[in-house]
Amino acid sequence: MISPFSSAKIPSNSIAFTNQKTPLLYFRPVHLSHQHYPREPRKTHLIKPIRVSREEVVPSKSSEKKKVYGERTQFSQVGSKQMSVLCGLGYWVQGFRCFPWLALNYHMAYNLNLNPSILQLVQNTGNLPMVAKPLYGILSDALYIGGSHRVPYISIGVLLQVLSWGSLALVPIAREALLPLILCIILGNLGASITEVANDALITEYGKKHKINGLQSYAFMALAAGGVLGNLLGGFYLLRTQKPDKMFSLFSLLLSLQLLTSLRTRESSLGLPEKTDSILISQSIKKQFSDLLIAIKEETISRPLIWVMGSLAIVPILSGSVFCYQTQCLNLNSSIIGMSKVVGQLMLLSLTLLYNRFWKKIPLRKLTGAFQVVYALSLLLDFILVKQINLQLGISNETFVLCFSALAETIAQFKLLPFAVLLASLCPPGCEGSLTSFAASALCLSAVVSGFLGVGLASLIGIKAGDFSSLPLGIIIQFLAALLPLGWLNYIPVTQIPVVKERKGGRSKRSRKYRRIGRVMLDSVFSYRRKRESEAKR
Repeated sequence: MISPFSSAKIPSNSIAFTNQKTPLLYFRPVHLSHQHYPREPRKTHLIKPIRVSREEVVPSKSSEKKKVYGERTQFSQVGSKQMSVLCGLGYWVQGFRCFPWLALNYHMAYNLNLNPSILQLVQNTGNLPMVAKPLYGILSDALYIGGSHRVPYISIGVLLQVLSWGSLALVPIAREALLPLILCIILGNLGASITEVANDALITEYGKKHKINGLQSYAFMALAAGGVLGNLLGGFYLLRTQKPDKMFSLFSLLLSLQLLTSLRTRESSLGLPEKTDSILISQSIKKQFSDLLIAIKEETISRPLIWVMGSLAIVPILSGSVFCYQTQCLNLNSSIIGMSKVVGQLMLLSLTLLYNRFWKKIPLRKLTGAFQVVYALSLLLDFILVKQINLQLGISNETFVLCFSALAETIAQFKLLPFAVLLASLCPPGCEGSLTSFAASALCLSAVVSGFLGVGLASLIGIKAGDFSSLPLGIIIQFLAALLPLGWLNYIPVTQIPVVKERKGGRSKRSRKYRRIGRVMLDSVFSYRRKRESEAKR
């Protein structure tokens, strides 16, 4: 072998190498000449050689892939544990809200003896704070509290819910008089809406920051899991104790745990940017409002949102009338009602898993149209129950309600998932809270309009407590109204969210060109060195 420090007949403008296991050497020749080299190059001496490894000159593909994979793995794990605990618990508690609401509905129906239309009116009046979600989203995007703008709003919303349900549990007049009861419901839904806005904005911003698509599917899973457990425990606990105030107390304790978790979580630990510049609050709110207007004017966002709002608002909901029919005419106990909700949440969880695994590849317009037809058909299940057709088929009322009562509600909730994923992928940076809250507010407004239409329809056709003879007509009207949105399916994009493919090489054309040139030079140097070694052995 030729020593790198000995003289050798090597071209003066080249790079000398040892074998592949020894370090490579850059050197400067002592004698320079502008003439062509003779066949036998001049002898050169190496002065201050620089030792470099072969990987430093041309890194191998495997080492590059390992380096990139390690960086991505380390990057994707920033704040993942805190994010899972905070948002996972938040969405789970959001789904578990059916636990106290089941007790509240029974309390209003049996202890306060409210009519079906009044019961549904109270429910929809309590949902009015949900309509103001864009305001909460703009405040969350623009107004920072302690350098953070997501986690503090989660804490504020949970605190309002603790005050609401705690008052219903500890103050008798708050749950016995109608006006204080409505105020507590409004306060609780206000806190829930603020928490939902902050959670939705947080997972949207976290997903865009760390390039993770489809986090909304996992949020739906946590939501469905909370709904399963809440309805399961709520039905049996209410049947055994008949004490709604105890259920309010248990839910208040669960909210206190969520409040403690949010207070202990720092937004900086999630890898999200903190506020760095000082802007006036009024200017920041104005900027967020302007960005929101620009975002919702985009047809790719506005047209799907218009369709999903119309598909919800156009169908009059008769949930209060159906609930009173099941409990007063069919004398179904709370455990059956609760178990039917459990079955519905299990179906929602299964549909979410199927969508996340298979149905993302189906064109969005085709998927939405299919589920709208299924939703319209599922509304006829209440018609079968009211007409007692199930008994003619040999299916008892308990079994039919347990298996099919919550199907329509489940389909209506699930068809929002593809739109949530679509809006999250199209959301402009810095507008996560505003856009997601605006979409949630629009959906809540549609649900409120649908509920008030149901109250008006029940009053128009004469549905009263103890008299449900007109309920089948109302269900037929529901079915026909649910088919109308199929007429404007062209508002929905044909494809699902665009899939952005990563570049395999990760290099520009210029860098790839230089790398090819470097390989050619190195190959020529190695071939020349092998030739010199063979000559030296002779």
